[in-house]
Amino acid sequence: MRTGKRLRVAVVGAGGIAKSHWAAYEAHRDDVEVVAVADVDEARAAAFCAEAASAKPYLDLDTLLAEQEPDLVSICTPPGLHVEQVKKVLESGAWAWCEKPPCRSLAEYDEIAAVERDGGPYAAFVFQHRFGSAAGHFRTLLADGELGHPLVAHCQTTWYRDAGYYAVPWRGRWASEGGGPAMGHGIHQMDLLLHLLGDWAEVRAMTARLVHDVETEDVSTALVRFESGALATVVNSVLSPDEVSRIRIDCENATVELTHLYGYRGKDWRYTPAPHVVADRTTRWAGPPDDVASSHTAAFAPVLAAFRAGRRPPCSGADGRRVLELVAALYKSAFTGGGVRRGEIGPGDDFYRSMAGAGQGVEQEGVRV
Repeated sequence: MRTGKRLRVAVVGAGGIAKSHWAAYEAHRDDVEVVAVADVDEARAAAFCAEAASAKPYLDLDTLLAEQEPDLVSICTPPGLHVEQVKKVLESGAWAWCEKPPCRSLAEYDEIAAVERDGGPYAAFVFQHRFGSAAGHFRTLLADGELGHPLVAHCQTTWYRDAGYYAVPWRGRWASEGGGPAMGHGIHQMDLLLHLLGDWAEVRAMTARLVHDVETEDVSTALVRFESGALATVVNSVLSPDEVSRIRIDCENATVELTHLYGYRGKDWRYTPAPHVVADRTTRWAGPPDDVASSHTAAFAPVLAAFRAGRRPPCSGADGRRVLELVAALYKSAFTGGGVRRGEIGPGDDFYRSMAGAGQGVEQEGVRV
């Protein structure tokens, strides 16, 4: 581990999301040097390296790891490749910073965790919406009792994806993507909801494939009970022309709303006090003085700090697994028609190894899910 020196960083997968990783590393250029990129598309790797002048292109991860010995590797590939690639990175002694969804199942997540070692290397996953300063501000107000107890919440990821989006061969398939919009799109907002409200306790859900010719769902709805007693609705869709990402939390003293699409700043949060709350009390609610946007750049800062300190980063281990377990429970509830409690999906459960359980690609109540 190179404490005090610039980290040697590599990127695997030079597609669109790799640009966000590159931006994060550029923002921390005094601490990070991008030394290599691997992609099966030689031209795409070369194009990435044209921007990252210090990076060398590779066609495979194994050669990159052997020749460059990076400290940290960004995994920006499709979900079906994550478990194998993250394990290789960890086994080489490097840390991994992996795109969402972390992998296709709880079983794969636990495979990754088994390769980690105390003090590192660790695998952290990109849930960048946690790291906008306005989310931290809400958590502080809630912890200090300013808002009262959370009671009712709504978590909405209603986006639009056309047939061209699903023409990419790995999308919309259980084996390669792991799930539909609950897995690949709404997981960010659901992770933020858990970050704001804490542990979930039970979920009841429905999924459907209403438009797209895919194996997975294209819309899901869920009711979630939190350990605190709060109740939430969760909607994930790729059928919605008016696209929005939204979280609303009704607390005893205020309604708090976040409305954005792919990222937020402080202006995207609104606090509405309850009638009994006096105006002077809301002064502190206005927002944090440092308006840090949710972004890969903000999310990388704690990963870098954890690397330097040799400690587990956020969005890894049990912390990174929590939302994946919620997604697995959502799918299990939708397939079985019953409620699913946190902690019930273990190695002996069909939904531990696949979000589709044992019924992958089968007909259920007239809808192939």
